[in-house]
Amino acid sequence: MWNGGKAMEISAKEARARLSDLLNRVEKGEEVFLIRRGKKVARLVPAEKVHKTLPSLKEFRASIRTKGQPLSMVVANNRKEERF
Repeated sequence: MWNGGKAMEISAKEARARLSDLLNRVEKGEEVFLIRRGKKVARLVPAEKVHKTLPSLKEFRASIRTKGQPLSMVVANNRKEERF
């Protein structure tokens, strides 16, 4: 069912029969919501809209300073102490 905007809602059953048409619409920039039992279960969007580059965390990771021993040493020491 076309709702007049840039998004279309269609049942999963109907979508199987009209997949080629739906892909053409999505390619042109429209969004398509797939409906199953009256609930939205999926959304088809143009591939360009999906690609979002996450910011680099390199600087953030470099800024983190830890105190004390590395966790691996703490765990190893605790295991040794528990044995005795």
